[in-house]
Amino acid sequence: MPPPPPRGASRRRRRAAVLGTPPGDDRPERARRPLDVVTGLVLDASPHLLVVGTAGGEARLAISEATTVWHGGRGGTALLRPGRRVVVRPRDAGPGTADDGWTAARVPGGARAADRIWVDIARVTGTILACGKGAVDVDMGPHRGRTRVEIPPRSLERVLVRHPRLEPGYLIDVICVRSPDGPRAVLPGTSQPGHRADDLAAPEHSAPVPAVLRGTATWFGGLDDRGDAGDVADGAAYPAVDAEGDAGGCGNAPSGCVAFPFLSLGSEITVHNECDGRGARVPVVECGCVAARYCDRCVECDASPRGRIVELTPAAFARLGGDLVSGCFTAAVRPLPENSGDRPVVGEQCALSGASKGAASW
Repeated sequence: MPPPPPRGASRRRRRAAVLGTPPGDDRPERARRPLDVVTGLVLDASPHLLVVGTAGGEARLAISEATTVWHGGRGGTALLRPGRRVVVRPRDAGPGTADDGWTAARVPGGARAADRIWVDIARVTGTILACGKGAVDVDMGPHRGRTRVEIPPRSLERVLVRHPRLEPGYLIDVICVRSPDGPRAVLPGTSQPGHRADDLAAPEHSAPVPAVLRGTATWFGGLDDRGDAGDVADGAAYPAVDAEGDAGGCGNAPSGCVAFPFLSLGSEITVHNECDGRGARVPVVECGCVAARYCDRCVECDASPRGRIVELTPAAFARLGGDLVSGCFTAAVRPLPENSGDRPVVGEQCALSGASKGAASW
């Protein structure tokens, strides 16, 4: 049996060995630097200190009255139970505190001060397969499988306000908390698109692909649950990963309502949060073909252009200033050029010619 095609981190290592390492700072012009984020499991917690087990060892973060803790709603340090998964964003120290701009604010004793802590937060995005009493079965796409989402009575009203069609064939997007019985919906991630999942108006075949994509950035979870630990910290699911060869895309992926250039796993993109002003380079670690079905808008700061153009890991989303509970921000995305030229990064082969996502105009 042939070995599986390389994914994520291994593909990037091979690409770097051939093409060299790209420059270290490819943020959009005048973009603010990303924030620091810590992800892992709670090892210990007190009213004043949180200890998190991360891939690189223990991280200690100070807790104060200014720290926001979320676990299905705002709460206190009692929510920080050992074994729970957390995403922690330390307090930003502001400009001029370090040469690289990444040093978080610290308190006496050297521990970084936690600003926001999201506990066991999860997200389910996909097509509704079936609805039962208090639960919905969801197809999350070929890379994420299927799941059943519990919708408790106290959350159902909030979900129905923005997702009035809880019927098979329609899309759903809910922010959840993890539980032993599976994800439990707390609130809608965004408003439900008015169309069915299979009734999406694709752009014209001749639609030009813009050099900079503008639309909605959201976040997704699940890489950690599937054991893809090498890609958990920072990564993006891109809606148009090439299905040809070993690029890693889906052969039956929808074309979406935005004209995308094809990329491959291991490519890199710059993502600019146009609400917060932060930007960063992010690797493509998964085919985000489910995101292509959402022809919606983010209204966190004004209204974004229609269409989801990238899904980020929780850490990458939080680093760029996003609130995991709000679920989206208006973004500009640009595929990074190769070191050897000015064409977009498209992996082993470029399948743009005659593609339904439009002809390239780079």
